[in-house]
Amino acid sequence: MHPTWLTIFLDLPAASHERGVEFWRAATGYGLSPTRGGHDEFATLVPPAGDAHLKVQRTREGEPRVHLDVHVDDLDRAVAHASEHGAHVLARPGHAVLRSPAGFVFCLVTERNAEAAAPSDWGTHRSRVDQLAIDIAHDAWETETDFWSGLTGWPVRRGSRPEFARLATPAELPVRILLQRLDEGATRGHVDIATDDRGREVERLTGHGAEPVRAGAGWTVMAGPDGSTFCVTDRRPETGLLG
Repeated sequence: MHPTWLTIFLDLPAASHERGVEFWRAATGYGLSPTRGGHDEFATLVPPAGDAHLKVQRTREGEPRVHLDVHVDDLDRAVAHASEHGAHVLARPGHAVLRSPAGFVFCLVTERNAEAAAPSDWGTHRSRVDQLAIDIAHDAWETETDFWSGLTGWPVRRGSRPEFARLATPAELPVRILLQRLDEGATRGHVDIATDDRGREVERLTGHGAEPVRAGAGWTVMAGPDGSTFCVTDRRPETGLLG
């Protein structure tokens, strides 16, 4: 299976959905499509140019979370391939909803896209929501890492810190996948924003209602006004790479 595109879904509970959509529009500088779905629960964050890679979904309850849409050419073959690698099929409502071995929910879809959006230019700096971090439960680290590499066919790149690994996502795709081993807690996910000036980006997002939580070596953890957690990183917004 060779994914042709990746889309990050921001799943926002009804109580914070409106606030979350407003924040992520400001964070990205993107427009918003008309709502769709049986209950008007879906919408797309639309960049000024290029194809979309961020969407929002209103959920009934729970905490804000994220899931991933993996775009493929042949849905039946992709579902079979994912199942062979340990995924569990949850539903097939025209696309496929699956759960990874460690419990991360993702979808297989056949929508075609081709052109990644450029970073948003804020005058003093640039930024782009460009990465999904899958935060993996400690005991599931090796199994889940092998799963995502096997599912996508992309090799795992391991760095100097053993708690991080990265899938070698093709450069033309708009979303990268970071794998992070947790010390405790269940598998979940968060989005990362790449920027060429982290201080200014943190200040800009704080002005839109987010709050800095803690700073690390190359990233700042922030809490969104919708209850979400995300990171602002020092990666180059046009490539996703450091330096």
